Amino acid sequence: MKIISFEPQYAQAFYDLNVEWLETYFYVEDFDREVLSNPAKYILNPGGHIFFAIENNNVLGTVALLKKKEGAFELTKMAVSPNERGKKIGQKLMQYCIDFAKENQFKELFLYSNTKLENAIYIYRKFGFVEVEQEAEVPYERSDIKMVFPLT
Repeated sequence: MKIISFEPQYAQAFYDLNVEWLETYFYVEDFDREVLSNPAKYILNPGGHIFFAIENNNVLGTVALLKKKEGAFELTKMAVSPNERGKKIGQKLMQYCIDFAKENQFKELFLYSNTKLENAIYIYRKFGFVEVEQEAEVPYERSDIKMVFPLT
């Protein structure tokens, strides 16, 4: 397995994996569909990044770093193929994003999640993310927790 940066041929996999994950655990918000349908417009062109875990030209998982302001990125749109879950692909993608943030001297790396995703929250904490107060206006209705990775 290798982790690569966004390539247009994998745009549909980015959409499909995220929609499947959202439909399994929550529901797809209009904002999700818009962003997932236009990753260049909403993620890449404003300075963000999308990564894929690939094996034999198959996308196993994906994650995005959405630029919110200079040096501040949201770790978002992480999804792993249902057949590949339990193989620590999400953890490898997360470690890749943390290393990428450090190498590129990000000032802030954060994520929004939901406390019903107990395994995900456990993994975020294991990797060093800490819970902070979530602002009143958040981009996702399903979010009830915000976590930050200490980069300094």
